[in-house]
Amino acid sequence: MKIYDISVPISNDMPIYQGDPGVEITPVSRISAGDSANVSLLKFGDHTGTHIDPPFHFLENGLTIDQLPLERLIGECLVCAMGDTEEIGAAELEQAKIPTGTKRILFKTRNSALWSDSAFHKDFTHLNADGADWLVERGMEVVGIDYLSVDRFKSGNHPVHCRLIGAGITIIEGVCLADVPEGIYELICLPLKIKGGDGGPSRAVLIER
Repeated sequence: MKIYDISVPISNDMPIYQGDPGVEITPVSRISAGDSANVSLLKFGDHTGTHIDPPFHFLENGLTIDQLPLERLIGECLVCAMGDTEEIGAAELEQAKIPTGTKRILFKTRNSALWSDSAFHKDFTHLNADGADWLVERGMEVVGIDYLSVDRFKSGNHPVHCRLIGAGITIIEGVCLADVPEGIYELICLPLKIKGGDGGPSRAVLIER
């Protein structure tokens, strides 16, 4: 059984979506300094790295991260390679020949190569509104992408997020699929249980079937 860890390591020099809080990992005690244990203080936003956007991220009365049903985030998942496209719309999704009945999908794009750079890239591959509508119409339950947003940078009113969340679709952002071949896997993606949280940093893995 092969397991792919598709989570991005959280570190002080990782890329952060422009305008979001940065990461600060600060040693509080160290054995090397004579302390009895190693302890660190973590400070970062709840949309850092690999994370889940619950409905509350964009809906005032939506489910918070601790209220999401975990069964939604465990199960069969398609990794769909989209090549070098800059925008994923209905036309690109039709060409991808996504199997009928697919409920969970992670888009593998040129974004996965960006994680090696600590700088935030504004020109990341993203979904557009008609691509979101295509996924909604086909009954998708989980949609993920390999960078920090499904919407384009400075999209204004976040049309992709709103369409997906409004249809009850769970969004996973910030996975790294660079070493994952296209195909069907078992997904396990569990967020931190943050009470009332609008985002959930997550550990995500794909298990080869």
